[in-house]
Amino acid sequence: MYIGVDLGGTNTAAAIVDENGEIQQRVSIPTIANAGPDAVVSGVVKACDWLIAETGTRPASIGVGVPGTVRDDIGLAVFTPNLPLRNVYMADKLSTIFGCPVRLGNDANFAAFGEVIAGVAKGAKDVVMITLGTGLGGGVIIRGKLYTGLTGAGGELGHMVIFAGGRKCGCGRLGCWEPYSSASGLITTTLEYMEDHPESLMWELCERKTEKLEGRSIFEAFRANDSAAILAVGKYIEHLAIGIANLINILEPELFCIGGGISNAWDCLEEPLSKAVKAENIVRFSEDVPKTKLVKAMLGNDAGIIGAAMMGREMTINN
Repeated sequence: MYIGVDLGGTNTAAAIVDENGEIQQRVSIPTIANAGPDAVVSGVVKACDWLIAETGTRPASIGVGVPGTVRDDIGLAVFTPNLPLRNVYMADKLSTIFGCPVRLGNDANFAAFGEVIAGVAKGAKDVVMITLGTGLGGGVIIRGKLYTGLTGAGGELGHMVIFAGGRKCGCGRLGCWEPYSSASGLITTTLEYMEDHPESLMWELCERKTEKLEGRSIFEAFRANDSAAILAVGKYIEHLAIGIANLINILEPELFCIGGGISNAWDCLEEPLSKAVKAENIVRFSEDVPKTKLVKAMLGNDAGIIGAAMMGREMTINN
């Protein structure tokens, strides 16, 4: 058995996962982010301890998905925007405590691997996945293997620039894909249209307080044929399609998988997004070649847990 951990800014979710990628037992506890790095690591330990006590088995390995930049090669959490982890050697600490190999990685990378193991991309060899939440995470699978680059920090797809000199990104660059195509980016775009449409239903849905505007409210208004929402979602799809088409033209995967909270509005996104991406696909002129399929992720929050556990398992196989 293997343990997979999805370390989040709000909750730390963990599970016992079998060799087929199926969850056998799970637990979720609050992440005490404001108490410092030791408290965050202690939360991971607590979750793993509970699983071990509950099942009576010790894991062969542990995988931990971290929402930030990770040095996979040395088990180092380099930087996490929403957690106090700065250059923390988490893998070594956990390995010493539990006496088994520990694999540290980016949470979106692990989510991509989870979808390949047990989700919508099961059986596919070349897959790109993005997660559209507060930020925009990504993962790349090439020939069935997770691509993480030189040190494990590869796959930061949200930090590809799509508009030179554009919106300021949390990474410090201007015009990254993330501030346009994350849930936060959707809200930023929508607020621009709302200013010109005081009659929009979205003002009512957010109680006329822009800080309360949420992605689900935007899509609710879109489904109600609200003119401002239609314009905003249309522009959002345009931004999203630019990045997806870039990645498809570079990597040409079998599947391009979309997860995260925004994917819950797949009924609003699928048709216009597929059309916009197709228009930018470099192989659109050839009718006789397979085309990358856009698909919605299947596993939800379990993708990161399963992916983390299975990436940890790889350490036991390779060693």
